[in-house]
Amino acid sequence: MKKYSHETVVGIFVVLGLAAVGYMTVKLGNVTLLGDNTYSLYAEFNTVSGLRVGNPIEIFGLEVGQVGSFRMDQENQFVVVDLKLNKGVEVYDDAIAAIKTAGLIGDKYIAIDPGGSDDVLKPGDTIMDTQSPIDLGDLISKYAFGDVEDKGETEGDEK
Repeated sequence: MKKYSHETVVGIFVVLGLAAVGYMTVKLGNVTLLGDNTYSLYAEFNTVSGLRVGNPIEIFGLEVGQVGSFRMDQENQFVVVDLKLNKGVEVYDDAIAAIKTAGLIGDKYIAIDPGGSDDVLKPGDTIMDTQSPIDLGDLISKYAFGDVEDKGETEGDEK
């Protein structure tokens, strides 16, 4: 009789351990089992250099979603980005989506200025105003080879 009670206790611990591993997998992997609590908006960018699927989307510095996918529109020559936003987040039709860098050499993210007009974008709508990322390498090469103008000097300021 005692042998079966030890096996039962071990079995309970194994089942609890598997349940804990399953729970952590779902929570940490951002997997949804019963339904999706996000909706899609789209944004069109000239370039999405450095942006990856899963990168965060922020409004007012708060993470409100993730980049879902990319699709290239060769006819109009831009990239369509699927923005997966949490339900309940409202974005208006005068919103601006910009690809930003977290820190000096950090990961890219999309910052959305949600706008303030009277018309809220519906799931599947497109944010029309976008800003592509600044290419730091191009900016440094322009500065190094003298293509950047110094706006501090004027023509009349000669010493």
